[in-house]
Amino acid sequence: MNTPRTRVQRRPVHGVLLLDKPLGLSSNQALQKAKWLLRAEKAGHTGTLDPLATGVLPLCFGAATKFSQQHLDADKTYETTVRLGLKTSTGDAEGDVISVREVSCSAGTVVEVLDRFMGPISQVPPMHSALKKDGKALYEYAREGETVERAARNVEIHDLDLLDMQLQGDAPFLRLRVRCSKGTYIRTLGEDIAEALGCGGHLSALRRVVTGPFAEAQCVSLAQLEVMDEVSRLAALQPVDVLLPGFTEVQLDKDSTDRFLNGVRRKGPWVDCDQVVVYGEHPRALLGTAVVHGGELIPGRLLSPMEIQQILESSPATEPLLAEQV
Repeated sequence: MNTPRTRVQRRPVHGVLLLDKPLGLSSNQALQKAKWLLRAEKAGHTGTLDPLATGVLPLCFGAATKFSQQHLDADKTYETTVRLGLKTSTGDAEGDVISVREVSCSAGTVVEVLDRFMGPISQVPPMHSALKKDGKALYEYAREGETVERAARNVEIHDLDLLDMQLQGDAPFLRLRVRCSKGTYIRTLGEDIAEALGCGGHLSALRRVVTGPFAEAQCVSLAQLEVMDEVSRLAALQPVDVLLPGFTEVQLDKDSTDRFLNGVRRKGPWVDCDQVVVYGEHPRALLGTAVVHGGELIPGRLLSPMEIQQILESSPATEPLLAEQV
């Protein structure tokens, strides 16, 4: 006899969870697990990590999902191991070995080749990726044994550091630290470097250690989240506005807050700016984003009064002031 599944009572949860994604789970699987543990009504992530990859994965809950797009353009930093001499069908350790070559390059050649990949480079997206062509993910074509034309993309490698290497023995490798622009495929970078060394290769490990302003030291794991009580799980969330670093701050009084949340432009002594984060006062509350043009504060992505109320209610310091807010 099957044991009936316990129905989870969902609730509004607002904030950002900096998750250390484990090996073997897709980003969506990790998101759904965290969403279940927090009993959250609404959740999303800020860009995917492959199942093979571990590391920093910001998860957005409730009102934070409105600003997840802001993080997609952030630079990322990865630590990766490139296994030399073995080329696989997927470019990583999950694929079948399709080529075996001798590794005969020198340490000097490695340094020279790595220098070639610094700065602006062009990449052809791998077939085993979530990028879509004609409405269908590339990995779906790949699973069907089909290779389709892909346009090269321009990305930038800001830093490419050699952390360790072994060019002899049964398992030669390079271990690299890469700081790069959005849209960079580390799997493709590893394959291209190995091809330039004349031996081919694939990624055997990948970890994202920094994304935008968030680093691995700030993250919690699913295992840690599982053993926490509900209060601790909610306390692990970062506030929604951590997704808006570097935005110019504008604070509005009660009357302007009400109008702003209704989409009404406000006049003020503000300098033109494309990235503005707006707060209400008494109590201080995030209202949303805006742009300032010609002395006008023009609403962008806004929180609803209900979301603002829920965020304030979840903060004990503001509970005595709830009667004054929106």
